[in-house]
Amino acid sequence: MIFDDKYSLTISGEAVEAQSSVDVINPATGKVFARAPAANADILDRAVAAARSAFSDWRALPIEERRRYLLQLADEIDRNAAGMGALFTREQGRPLAQATREIATGARWLREVATQNVPIDVVEDSAARRVEVHYVSLGVVAAIVPWNFPFLLSIWKIAPALLTGNTVVLKPSPYTPLCALKLGELARGILPPGVLNVLSGDDTLGPLMSSHPGFAKITFTGSTATGKRVMAAAAKDLKRITLELGGNDAAIVLADADPGTVAEAMFASAFFNTAQVCIATKRLYVHADIYDAVRDRLHALARAAVVGDGSLEGVTHGPVQNLAQYRRVNTMIADAEASGLTLLRGSSVPEGAGYFIPLTLVDNPPDDAAVVREEAFGPILPLLRFRDLEDVIARTNDSEYGLAASVWSRDVASALAVAQRLDTGSIWINQNRQVAAHVPFAGFKQSGFGVENGREGLLEFTQRKAIYIPK
Repeated sequence: MIFDDKYSLTISGEAVEAQSSVDVINPATGKVFARAPAANADILDRAVAAARSAFSDWRALPIEERRRYLLQLADEIDRNAAGMGALFTREQGRPLAQATREIATGARWLREVATQNVPIDVVEDSAARRVEVHYVSLGVVAAIVPWNFPFLLSIWKIAPALLTGNTVVLKPSPYTPLCALKLGELARGILPPGVLNVLSGDDTLGPLMSSHPGFAKITFTGSTATGKRVMAAAAKDLKRITLELGGNDAAIVLADADPGTVAEAMFASAFFNTAQVCIATKRLYVHADIYDAVRDRLHALARAAVVGDGSLEGVTHGPVQNLAQYRRVNTMIADAEASGLTLLRGSSVPEGAGYFIPLTLVDNPPDDAAVVREEAFGPILPLLRFRDLEDVIARTNDSEYGLAASVWSRDVASALAVAQRLDTGSIWINQNRQVAAHVPFAGFKQSGFGVENGREGLLEFTQRKAIYIPK
């Protein structure tokens, strides 16, 4: 593929133009560098019709054939990883090596999902009868993807949907539509027409998809507030939904943990992708005995970071992806300063129009501070001191979110005992930000609804059919 400045929608395996467009801004410069086509209601109807037309033949294929298509698409992604990575950096802001790694991870994820199987569960095999539960495809899936991981999260949704025999209409964020449009372009030469359709658009397109009667399922990743609106719209005709929403993820560092090791790991977890990660550490509880050592090492790492344009060599952390989020994080920092909280700033950031924010620590704020209660989704990390284990478990669980957490200790058994008491969907011990295609990923409370990944996530794209067979 030639990575030029031409972008088109993909419907029924063909390039489709739109009468209007959305500006795509490079967050490192604050300037428009491309325009993506903006699909309207009529174009959405065409895409849904194409997906519905393709559905019967696609689901009728043996799973081995669908598997082969996914593997071919993975190979094509690998062949185009360099160009896709450079485009990713321009629209999303992440440093080039990390951006290209996401593209490669998307190809690997496709391959890993392609190894999975749709089971037939035998729930009874008695003298009188055999009862089998079959898992059959739903129909057309709407996949709605955010701007923080625009490529990998597209694959998270596309791969299991297609493997289980569904067809897809993919909608990327208006902030980061370009890699998804290029993915659609790659798929035109591989997948049968209508199996994968890709539509970019403005803020009106998502609600049109959520309420469209042609979708059997919506899989959405984004904010909790938007997820509630998606759920309300889907209720009108009882669409199946999977919602991966916000998280105010905590880490608990016990007194026996090594301060240097923990600080290095926490820095990588909290500030990767400029802290725009659903499962990044966003509240760091550190035992008082080692609090100062962890804080000081984290501050040193923040001062050594290089924040700047991700296309430049040596940059470790790019800009915040969009102006709205940039303003939100800056407001949170300003409010923390106005409240008299102690802020420990990292290295300086480039001057100019880019959306750059220094990596910032907040030294032991009160639990009711906004930087503790709210998900920043930007490079600001509160460090909170504790002594009593019961107290810190209660403080950790005192959140409307429950997406992920981690526990750090030299004694794995002690860490496991803490992990079992935390109200979150994923918990890591002495590690962080680990996900895998074979491991279910889901949130507690307002962090989500449904499951992604693993057997459970695969079956979210199916409906159950019980068949009673007499002996």
